[in-house]
Amino acid sequence: MRRIPFLPALLGLAFSASMAHAQNYPSAPITLVVPFAAGSGTDAVARAVGQKLSERLKQSVIIDNKPGASAQLGAQFVAKAKPDGYTLFMTTNTSHSANPSLYSNLRYDPIKDFTPIARVGELPFALTVHPAVPAKSLKELIDYGKANPGKLSYATPNSTSLVASETIKRITGVDMLGIPYKSSPQAMTDLVGGQVQLYVVDLGSGMGMIKTDKVRTLGITTAEPSPLLPGVPPIGKTVQGFALTSWNGIFGPAGLPPAVVDRLNSDLQAVLADKDLQDKLSLIGFQVWPSKTPDEFARYVADQLNHWGSLIKQAGIRAE
Repeated sequence: MRRIPFLPALLGLAFSASMAHAQNYPSAPITLVVPFAAGSGTDAVARAVGQKLSERLKQSVIIDNKPGASAQLGAQFVAKAKPDGYTLFMTTNTSHSANPSLYSNLRYDPIKDFTPIARVGELPFALTVHPAVPAKSLKELIDYGKANPGKLSYATPNSTSLVASETIKRITGVDMLGIPYKSSPQAMTDLVGGQVQLYVVDLGSGMGMIKTDKVRTLGITTAEPSPLLPGVPPIGKTVQGFALTSWNGIFGPAGLPPAVVDRLNSDLQAVLADKDLQDKLSLIGFQVWPSKTPDEFARYVADQLNHWGSLIKQAGIRAE
């Protein structure tokens, strides 16, 4: 009897099915999961990018906020989703760079459980204080904190806020108390209300309050000054060696068909090159900085995982 090469035949069928899926993709609405609350910086970026992506794909892109546990809830949801391109994940260094060093029992793997599609850009943060704090500069804040140990508290709704605050605390030797929050808007509400005195906030969710007299801005986390905050110096000018930004990117679950990944990456490249979108995002301090290919983004994610691990170790933060 003649032997039939079953394995090559099956592989060929699987490849054909994958190509057919990619050619018809997308044929239904896409869910873009955001692991932070509505009103956060990542949420604002997701809604702007999602709208433009929807126009190109001719399908709805639905933003699904799943905040909680420092982006872990959203990450776990996407990691378990069907890898068909209809559940995507817009996230940041919190879930994919910092959490592996902050939590000893993480229920997802940032490398193995996701398919990198494209880096979107980066978002600076600013050090803000309640107006009642008697400090008009970071140096005055440090002097006040040293003279009043234990009287300052700071909000930490995400990994960037946490690592930035803990790094400042370690380098300056100021005795401050960290207060964890579930969301950026909640943290800002409590800063305005005086429940906490400090908050390192992303410009995406904090710019509205930063422009008022309800908070005072003492520094920005980037190495260079930002044109969005004229007169606000980089924190590194007072705290030597300090420089920190938050990256943002889009993933799918592990096993996403390569043809779907390429289609999404190609459309995202076009979306992120749109001048109107860039201008809109720049108003909240977000700098569009796309990776060229999914492989480039994958390498970046791996590098950032090591980088943030070093930052967290240097800040003296122990895994929970």
